[in-house]
Amino acid sequence: MDGIAPDHRSAVLWARVLGHVRGLLSDRRAHASRTVVLVPYAQLMPVARRAWSLLQPDGFAPRFETSMNWAARLGQSPGPDDLAFDMGRDVLTARGWLERAGLATRAGSLAGALVEAAWQAAAAAAARPPAERAAWAAQARQAVSSGLDSPVLALEAAIARIALEWAAASRYATDPLLDSRVLADLDLLVICEGFQADALGGTLAALAGDKAVRLSLDGPQSSGKLALHQAADPAQEAELAAASVLRHLEAGRAPVALAAIDRVLTRRVRALLDGRGVAVRDETGWKLSTTRAAAHVMGLLRACRHDASTDVVLDWLKNAPAVPSGSTSALERRVRRAGLRDWSDARGLADDSVALADAWRATLQAARPLRQWQEALRELLETTGHWDSLHADAAGAQVLDVLALSDAAQAEWLLLPHGSRRLTATEFSTWVDDSLEGASFVPPAPAIEDVVILPFHQLLARDFAALVMPGCDEVRLPAAPEPPGAWTTAQRAALGLPSREDLAREQQAGWRNALRVPHVDLLWRASDDSGEPVLPSPLVQALRLQQPGLSPAPDPRALRELDARPVARPLPVAPSLPVDPLSASAYEDLRRCPYRFFALRQLGLQEAAEIDVEVDKRDFGNWLHLVLRDYHRALQDEPGTDRLTLIDRCAASATSSAGLADGEFLPFAAAWPQVRAGYLAWQDKHEAAGAGFETAETEHEIRLGDIRLVGRIDRIDRLADGRRMVVDYKTEALQASRDRVKLPDEDTQLAFYAALLEDDTLAAAYVNVGERGETHKVEQPAVVEARDALVAGIVHDLGRIAAGASLPALGEGRVCEFCAARGLCRRDAWHG
Repeated sequence: MDGIAPDHRSAVLWARVLGHVRGLLSDRRAHASRTVVLVPYAQLMPVARRAWSLLQPDGFAPRFETSMNWAARLGQSPGPDDLAFDMGRDVLTARGWLERAGLATRAGSLAGALVEAAWQAAAAAAARPPAERAAWAAQARQAVSSGLDSPVLALEAAIARIALEWAAASRYATDPLLDSRVLADLDLLVICEGFQADALGGTLAALAGDKAVRLSLDGPQSSGKLALHQAADPAQEAELAAASVLRHLEAGRAPVALAAIDRVLTRRVRALLDGRGVAVRDETGWKLSTTRAAAHVMGLLRACRHDASTDVVLDWLKNAPAVPSGSTSALERRVRRAGLRDWSDARGLADDSVALADAWRATLQAARPLRQWQEALRELLETTGHWDSLHADAAGAQVLDVLALSDAAQAEWLLLPHGSRRLTATEFSTWVDDSLEGASFVPPAPAIEDVVILPFHQLLARDFAALVMPGCDEVRLPAAPEPPGAWTTAQRAALGLPSREDLAREQQAGWRNALRVPHVDLLWRASDDSGEPVLPSPLVQALRLQQPGLSPAPDPRALRELDARPVARPLPVAPSLPVDPLSASAYEDLRRCPYRFFALRQLGLQEAAEIDVEVDKRDFGNWLHLVLRDYHRALQDEPGTDRLTLIDRCAASATSSAGLADGEFLPFAAAWPQVRAGYLAWQDKHEAAGAGFETAETEHEIRLGDIRLVGRIDRIDRLADGRRMVVDYKTEALQASRDRVKLPDEDTQLAFYAALLEDDTLAAAYVNVGERGETHKVEQPAVVEARDALVAGIVHDLGRIAAGASLPALGEGRVCEFCAARGLCRRDAWHG
């Protein structure tokens, strides 16, 4: 075989194929320099050249090309309204097509779908000579519109029709290949066929006539050694895949092919391999929008929106190199303390960082032509210090090119009419997002790779010592892939696009070829992230039926022995740290876990409060406290006022003062009529028993020697017998309130509030305000005894802390589930 190593399977294949090409050159008296060999994908071009140099070391060699690479040499560029297969350009062109079709008001939302449909139709249009496209479109129009006559499908019908016309009217980079003059300069055109249908190759063969020869790169080869791995979930599947790759490399089997079936799973595996120093060449890449460089740009644009949240602006400022980190941290602390969710609220703060941010944000808010948007974005990236880091990063440089911010790209866009399109800030941000989402980033390849990530269809005619295929489950690797896009079966047939059956045949052929790699690991998961069970791919199931002897392979992960380094539970001693003043919640922390009290109260460590969070039941509880406080105070001043009108007025005022948006608060606002009715009914019953409101939300303080107790009592009533009653509102489940009072000595809150009052006799109760329209009073009958016991406990406990008693972490009960100090006490790493 002319020097080709026989143990390399693809080398044998190329020897056969290129031997045939050499024979054709001789038989037809064709010159190699006027011969083109088309291969199915670009990675085969260097493989074919190497194989030819082994077969024919001397003399001229044919040109090994893909159709796109060959067309690129001829240099035809798309026109302003043509499909450019660049999302940034095409989404703007799509808006123009939609506007001309009378869909200007829907252009922003439909442009993406139109581009996707046009790209798919273009695969069929580009395969036809330009002179025949009008006839192709005329033949397809009726089929494209059929079945979409219903008014409900009017937009789908419009997208299909416009996509067809756009694809038919466009010029393509490959059009010069269909020019008879180009083919006339050739002596021989050899089309090497892969697994996927190539309509353009078929057209070239027809136009070239006797000069064209079609050869298959597929051939009979023996099957490789199979290993099957079932993982419990996606995380374990990634671990098993990475371990399988490492085992092959340790055995000297390199390079290893890693099939990219599931994009997310592949990135997980790559991250594990990168952590082990494995050299990886990724031929598939990932969406440019998921790179850190793209995140910086989108973060800037989101921060410049007029309605930006405080979290978004702070995140942008923290990542801007030109902003000192100390000033942003100080601003963040102020904003979080004030609970300012919207950046517009933060403008009232006298802070240089706020003024600087607003000056920057103002540059990207007014509507303007796209070219001016691009210039303004570049200037702001330069001002904030992002430009240099983006320019120095491979992904960042691609971001700048895709958005036409680099010098070369800006020069090209100056010639396009798209640059004059006027966009609002929202439209520009959407355009940037679409452009980044539509581009792929392929990281730079190492000089010598251990692993190659690629689609398994592109294993054809290439040598790999082993193949690892994660994602072989029924969802990610079906027997018949779903045709892409929204085209129906009839439309695909009319356009000349591959049918579902065609895709199934291609999938089967690629699968059979993949199994010919000498060592193959097939992996799938038993359940997804959501916990839903997942079956193996039908291709795997068929393989197991064909080869009953296949059994699960051993776990490829290596066990490591680690020296035990147990972490003992902490026992801090802090007699000198402050415990003054002492609140009910602080003492509750001490009773639940002394270490929690030490960390959160004595050291004063606190989690940073979230700013932009969804409204939850705690917000509803705080809101209800405001409503009832204002309601009872107003009723006390105006006893004759209609109670229903008054409480609704207080509710509206509390909603406004708490800054609760209507949409976020809607679930609780919907429950308010029931809550209000239940509370007013309870109030009538409560007052009928002789009780009356006295005060609400009052601050109290009392001293126990050197100890100062402080607290705010929700409400104090005066009962018919003259006693005062401490009231604390609860919006929790009624049973939870009842459980609080079962053991008086365990109920800290009511007993602590009772200790703040000097009354000898007291009553105390939780008023449980239910969302289903029922309000109940849950009384603590032994509150005086509980108060006395609590006071004695406080004096005893704080005396022991002052005397040097340790404050151990208990690590027990529900308190650990939501404790902010859990990471500090290392509860999950304790020994025993």
